[in-house]
Amino acid sequence: MVKRVTFGNASCPVARALDVIGDWWSLLIIRDAFDGVRRFGEFQNGLGIAKGMLSTRLRDLTESGVLELAPASDGSAYKEYALTEKGRGLFLVIVALRQWGEDHLYDSDEPRSELVEIDTGAQVARLQLQALTGRPLDWSDTGVRKAAR
Repeated sequence: MVKRVTFGNASCPVARALDVIGDWWSLLIIRDAFDGVRRFGEFQNGLGIAKGMLSTRLRDLTESGVLELAPASDGSAYKEYALTEKGRGLFLVIVALRQWGEDHLYDSDEPRSELVEIDTGAQVARLQLQALTGRPLDWSDTGVRKAAR
């Protein structure tokens, strides 16, 4: 079996983030947690993921502080998975992936789910990178200052 490479000590924040959430199952689990899924069986049924794979991903997300185990909201003896502050910080990542998918992976007339405001039912605005002054930025307006070693 090939040993997994870790990026936990990389100087690049993207590499470190991918070390925690860099597979599709983890991102789909996080997406479902934002949609209110909290129990193992709900994740398993909704995703169609193998129980062993789900157990591994939930354990890893819990160990990395993205999810935490909490008492069941219905007062039963079960435990539920809840997003931590660190996990809730991934909301913009999920929205960015959603919007990229909407832009590039659907025909214009193809039905798809929509992210809407709860209070109004209106679609949310597009994410946009901005300078500290509020000026919109494109990828070509940015650069990476490498970390000194």
